[in-house]
Amino acid sequence: MPTSAPRSRTREPLLEVSGLSAGYGKIGVLNGIDFTVGAGEVVALLGPNGAGKSTLLKAISGLLPRTGRITFAGQDMSKADPGDTVRAGLVHVVEGHRVFTQLSVIDNVMLAGYGLPRDRRTTQVEEALAFFPDIAAKRHDRAVTLSGGQQQMLAVAQGLVRRPRLLMLDEPSAGLSPVLVDRVLAAVARLRAGGTAVLLVEQLIEKALAASDRVYALARGSIVLEASTDEEDLPNRLERAYFGQDAHAPLAS
Repeated sequence: MPTSAPRSRTREPLLEVSGLSAGYGKIGVLNGIDFTVGAGEVVALLGPNGAGKSTLLKAISGLLPRTGRITFAGQDMSKADPGDTVRAGLVHVVEGHRVFTQLSVIDNVMLAGYGLPRDRRTTQVEEALAFFPDIAAKRHDRAVTLSGGQQQMLAVAQGLVRRPRLLMLDEPSAGLSPVLVDRVLAAVARLRAGGTAVLLVEQLIEKALAASDRVYALARGSIVLEASTDEEDLPNRLERAYFGQDAHAPLAS
């Protein structure tokens, strides 16, 4: 169970996960996960390496088999595959800026909008690129010519083409310079301002907390803390939760 309760929520739940368990073959990773993301809310998902953060995102988006219940925008998505989740407005940008390196920037983003009506796709591609002027200026260059940070921004732009109601970002800062990290997180702030919810998996704790409304900590395959990001002494509470010192008692505010 979470080690603390967040402040009262005013946002309507968009994503609700209940009793979710998942893993790889016979290896269990997640154990009965419960959490929510509100409409237009940024929620950070933090935890040590190997805690199951990426596994959780993959289970939600249908990339891994899972048990439990997933409800998105009032729709039962417990058995949904990745195509179903994207069509519902739930988009997952996986870790590692996986882009098509031999395609141009614009073609990468256009491909992410495959199946949309042509005029709508053109409009939404330009909207997505507008979040990242650095790569918009390189729209006709092949993705292989981009730096690692620029490829990460391209991967996020791909996720934005569908105008998701919830964008799940897995380690968007990995391998980026501090300047590029700030640009990616500035995009998160713009998304929140526009009403898009974000579930953010991140290792840069201070920056993740600054960008988020609430935080869940995951350790050993279970949620060990839930809190509002404006609560006092939160970094220390997170550290204690990671290492299990308060696994069975509420943390003091």
